[in-house]
This record gives sequence, C-alpha cells and structure tokens, in this order.
Amino acid sequence: MELERKYVDLGQVSVTDGHVIEGYASLFGAEDQGGDVVAVGAYGASLAALATKGNRVKMLWQHDPAQPIGVWDEVYEDATGLWVKGRILTEVEKGREAATLIAAGAIDGLSIGYRVKRAGKGSRGGRLLSELELWEVSLVTFPMLREARVGRKGETPDPWRELAEAIRAAGRELTGA
Repeated sequence: MELERKYVDLGQVSVTDGHVIEGYASLFGAEDQGGDVVAVGAYGASLAALATKGNRVKMLWQHDPAQPIGVWDEVYEDATGLWVKGRILTEVEKGREAATLIAAGAIDGLSIGYRVKRAGKGSRGGRLLSELELWEVSLVTFPMLREARVGRKGETPDPWRELAEAIRAAGRELTGA
C-alpha cells in the first residue's frame, strides 16, 4: 500500500528558541480539501506500535525521506487531535534552511505522511479515516488546508488560528480536559 500525504490543520503552532516547534499536526473532525476527515483515536494504535518498537515519527522536509530535518520529541493524541513538539536540527543544512525560511515567513505549513489502515465513507463523499499508520510529519510549502500553518514567535494570530483555538477551547470545556 502506498504512503499518503495529507496537509492538515495545525491549529495554533508556535516556534520558540529559533527551532522548537509545537502544535497540532492534525485536528479530529476537520475536513480537508479532498473531503477526508480524521476520526478521534485514528493514530492511537500507530503511536503505541512505534513506542513498543522504540521508533519515532520522522520530521522531514517536504515529505522527502532523504531529508530529515529534526526530531519530534513529543507526539500524542488528545481530544482535539494529534499534538507534536519537536526540534529543527540547525546542524543539518536543510534544518538551517527550514529554520531561516520559517523565521522569514516563507515556509509555514505542516503535512502528515501516513498509510490508511481503516477508513469508511465520509459524509460529503470523502473518507472518514478511522485508523492511520503515521510515518512522518513534514514542514511544507503548501498545506492542503489554508489554515494549516506554522506560527513564528511573537506573531499576531490570524483569524483562522483564533477560530481553531476557540474550537479547541470549546472541546476542552465539553470533555473537561
């Protein structure tokens, strides 16, 4: 089965210390431009399998497996989606380039690379992705969702990020998290 790539909604992502990034790499229930929606818990089995084997989700540049640019130190699901926190390695040439491009605002998207394990028909013709094998989260130029962006330290949030944060806050209130 072929690895799929999906540019997903990050919500509010911040960049600190020049090269630490964190935020949501995927939001549950958010429809992408292809009509696909990731279901709550879709990453659970994959993350558990990676942990059992001592492996990590890879941080790549533009989905290129020959260009790892950092490490994801934390990857986990919560009620909102898939949370990631990691470090761009500026000791690597592409890592330096990525950090510079993010700081300048030239690159600001994230995308996941995965294999579908289980999916059903979505409400508007797309798929409801209920189990995914997560391979990587990449920094990319063009995210599939317009609001799927990496933020920069000190950046004023745009309306899409404010909306995403309001939705997450409402979800936390509903779940008591």
